[in-house]
Amino acid sequence: MNELEILGVHRNKKFSPNHIGNDDAIFSQTAKELEKLGCRITICCEDEFLAMETVNYDKIFTMARQKQVVAKLQELEKNGTQILNSAFGIENCFRTNLTNALNNANIPVADSYIVPTDYQGDEVFDRIKGKGYWIKRGDFHAIHKEDVSFAASREEAKEILREYALREIPDAVISQHLVGDLVKFYGVRGTDFFFWFYPYDANHHKYAEYQQINGNSVYYPFSAEGLQHTANEAAGVVGIDIYGGDAIIGKDGDYRIIDLNDWPSFAPCRDQAAGHIAGRLYQRFLNNN
Repeated sequence: MNELEILGVHRNKKFSPNHIGNDDAIFSQTAKELEKLGCRITICCEDEFLAMETVNYDKIFTMARQKQVVAKLQELEKNGTQILNSAFGIENCFRTNLTNALNNANIPVADSYIVPTDYQGDEVFDRIKGKGYWIKRGDFHAIHKEDVSFAASREEAKEILREYALREIPDAVISQHLVGDLVKFYGVRGTDFFFWFYPYDANHHKYAEYQQINGNSVYYPFSAEGLQHTANEAAGVVGIDIYGGDAIIGKDGDYRIIDLNDWPSFAPCRDQAAGHIAGRLYQRFLNNN
């Protein structure tokens, strides 16, 4: 069997807020697992990839998020290059795109609405029930802490929108604040790998102040198998294989996804996950699908 030659495009450090080492670790371990399967791996960073005049690889695995890199990957993908996660799936995880995709597919999510950042009306706030709102930049992932902000009132929410507008962020997602247990999950679509945990218990979160808003875990019982099915379905809707996210578990055991990301750090389960990720990549690359 011929050796598979694969290019790996690493994530730029600025797109790994508080997780630079973890993102580097899962990418490196996946590359090593692919080498164990007989693949020849070449690694480059996003800037090096952009500087390539010709990309002489027809198989690429990537954690890239820089918009210019994603666009270049999409052009290659259109012309037959196999890319995982798909560059189109990566773009679908930008917040506005993600919100539209999950809403249209009837995935259970927090009530969410997309607005321009100059929005100062009340209609959207009137629709959202409960206490408080999450305001998230719509055009991309969270890079800075302020890109995902909690507002206790609509007045505070409107002020956050004004700040986004000053930062030239074109749109934002306003989401309902859900009461319940925060659960973080990681999965590899097409495999049986799925790992979930309570991040506050494990002290695994980007911003400690969110715990004060969400509260400590109560451990409401819920179906982990059901969450896995829903998470896999959501990943399929946006078109990614390697994913992670967050969900809120309600007191009646229902769950709603509040975030979904392409290829996160897998930090608490990295050693188990790397082999499954590499196996999924190898299977897709070997079978050209």
